[in-house]
Amino acid sequence: MTLPETSRLQLTSDMSICRLPVGMWQVSGAHGSIDPAAAVESMFDYLDFGYTTFDLADHYGPAEDFIGEFLTKLSEARGESARSGIQAFTKWCPRPGPMTRQIVERAVDVSRRRMNCDSLDMLQFHWWDYDDGRYLDALRHLADLQSEGRIRHLALTNFDTEHLEIINDAGIRVVSNQVQYSLVDLRPQVRMTQFCEQHDVKLLTYGVLCGGLMSERFLDQPEPGPDELTTASLRKYKKMVDAWGGWTLFQELLTILKHVAEKHSASIPNVAVRSVLDRPAVASVIIGCRLGITQHTQDNGSVFKFMLDEEDRSSIDTVLAKSNDLFKLIGDCGDEYRH
Repeated sequence: MTLPETSRLQLTSDMSICRLPVGMWQVSGAHGSIDPAAAVESMFDYLDFGYTTFDLADHYGPAEDFIGEFLTKLSEARGESARSGIQAFTKWCPRPGPMTRQIVERAVDVSRRRMNCDSLDMLQFHWWDYDDGRYLDALRHLADLQSEGRIRHLALTNFDTEHLEIINDAGIRVVSNQVQYSLVDLRPQVRMTQFCEQHDVKLLTYGVLCGGLMSERFLDQPEPGPDELTTASLRKYKKMVDAWGGWTLFQELLTILKHVAEKHSASIPNVAVRSVLDRPAVASVIIGCRLGITQHTQDNGSVFKFMLDEEDRSSIDTVLAKSNDLFKLIGDCGDEYRH
């Protein structure tokens, strides 16, 4: 099996992406050791299955280096033209401070060098402190570098709606904003989605499987203790589940998702992903992968074999209606990184 044509989306006029990008946070070291050679080799398996899009960042350990090595090996094995079938989206997450042309240019050139490419397919910009308005300086310099050809597309990660609007009003064109979005965290649909639809900005979503909690593995299981939360993702999203409504309600959600999954000969992760993938403005669901260790190419691809019907959505919404309002508790998209 390879991914069907429905797995692709025309993100921009010159870029088609896989709607399930391979998330590379899990090579950063916070999820256990990674064998570099095995990780790079496994990227060929993902590519051949149809997973052509990779999501990474300057601070995800060796992620940019892995992409650079992968692109080199790909060119050697299949010719230089094979590189055009890959989309590698990186991020720049600087500490707030002066954002001169030299500082911004240097950061972009480091990523270009590590990723072994002349132009970054997409640079997703993150900013930690909105009280420091120099994020606009950084974005203007990035836009200049884009016009010079060092960046193909400019995007954001974890920006809230208010500051996305400020950026848009400043005349800076971004194609997407990467945000946390799941059945547990529906904050994007409060304000973000409407703005994105009005201004042709797409959402690249992460956290959809809550670090693996949203799966059969945790169905009908007692609440996991710290020793069982063995990765950074599990620890992060367990806290989100606690804020959302707790383990008992989460079990109720998993039970409903299992029922829906069985109806469609699918899995709980499939239903969780499909639920977000179908929402307005969503371009993709990024699924974290432990490259060279575990591989779920076929199971994840089953997302494209079915569609949720009104009965499915209604039964899921019945559980969601019992949960806490994370928008009121945490704030808009990305606000958890600024408290």
